[in-house]
Amino acid sequence: MILYWIGALLVLLVLFPVVVYLLRGVLEAAQGIVPSVERIAAAATAGSQDLDAVPLLLTTQDQVRQTVETVADYGGSLDMIVDDA
Repeated sequence: MILYWIGALLVLLVLFPVVVYLLRGVLEAAQGIVPSVERIAAAATAGSQDLDAVPLLLTTQDQVRQTVETVADYGGSLDMIVDDA
């Protein structure tokens, strides 16, 4: 019975502090993740807002195409005027 109490005291005085120390390290590591997650969330939000303008690209491409066609028509007309002169 005395060996049982010595073993229990040994576990309590030696092993328990080691377990507490290791669990504290795990807790600190877990708390260190929170700022990283917050930075990632902020970057994802900013990236999402940048993508809100993507549908406007289709309108922009159509406007560029129309402008190029107009400039090409003007250039062709100018070529005909210069040849006549």
